[in-house]
Amino acid sequence: MPQQPPVRSTGPRPGPAPARPDASMSLLTNVMEHSLDDGYAEAAARRAEGGGLPRTLRAKLWLGAGLVLTAGIVTVGAAEARISAPVVAKEREKLISRIDTETADVDALERDVDKLRTEVGERQRKALSADEDDRGRAVSLLAGATDVEGPGVKLVVDDAKGTAGGGDGPRESSGFSDTGRVRDRDMQRVVNGLWESGAESVAINGQRLTALSAIRAAGDAILVDNRPLVPPYTVLAVGDGKKLNTTFQDSADGHYLHALKENFGIRFSISTEDRVRLPAAPSLIVRTAQPGTPEAPKGSGQGRIDTGKGTS
Repeated sequence: MPQQPPVRSTGPRPGPAPARPDASMSLLTNVMEHSLDDGYAEAAARRAEGGGLPRTLRAKLWLGAGLVLTAGIVTVGAAEARISAPVVAKEREKLISRIDTETADVDALERDVDKLRTEVGERQRKALSADEDDRGRAVSLLAGATDVEGPGVKLVVDDAKGTAGGGDGPRESSGFSDTGRVRDRDMQRVVNGLWESGAESVAINGQRLTALSAIRAAGDAILVDNRPLVPPYTVLAVGDGKKLNTTFQDSADGHYLHALKENFGIRFSISTEDRVRLPAAPSLIVRTAQPGTPEAPKGSGQGRIDTGKGTS
């Protein structure tokens, strides 16, 4: 039986299948198509089969537990505060009562001190006024035991404008320079200059100066007889007003005050007054000395004092 020739197609021969455009990105394609790993998928399936709670319900339960815990903590804290509040209030009241008591005691002591100071001043004034001659009045005036009223000068000294508190200028040391603050040694020179120019009595901010008065510094404050003063410093001096004014400004201490104004901006003004009034010194501590005798027993506090001078 003759064989049939094979049927040949007259069309083009079939070639290989065309490549996909993303064939070179097979790995990325696999990751995109299978984003969940098989192990994770199996674990999710097991959790679903085990009947786990939905995620939203679990979150609600955790939130509820946190709120309950917070409420418990707040409740315990409030209870402790409520228990300790009476104790704290009692201690506070006790401290306030103690402060009030101590303050009242201090006020009473200050009143006693003022009363005693006034009594001592009155007795000193009476003792000084018992001698009616000029010598007694002069002693009373120089000791500051009586008020003084008469013509004189008024000198006001103040810090420079814009001077900040702190006292960090070089005049804190022994040098002469500053940021414009008035120092205790400045007031010492002013007062000494007034005395030297003929002042009979001097007061600073109402504080009467005597032969026992001291002007010194405590930090940034100027003290007169241990009493702090604040600027401006008003100095009143009793004496021949015109002569006192002219003599002081022509003196070395007056030139010193002008130098402070020109170099450091310290302000001052001086004027002649027809009448100024100075108060008496608040208290005086008068000390006297008596010559010793050679016959005084040892340790009695009396005896000959060697002054370093010969006798004739």
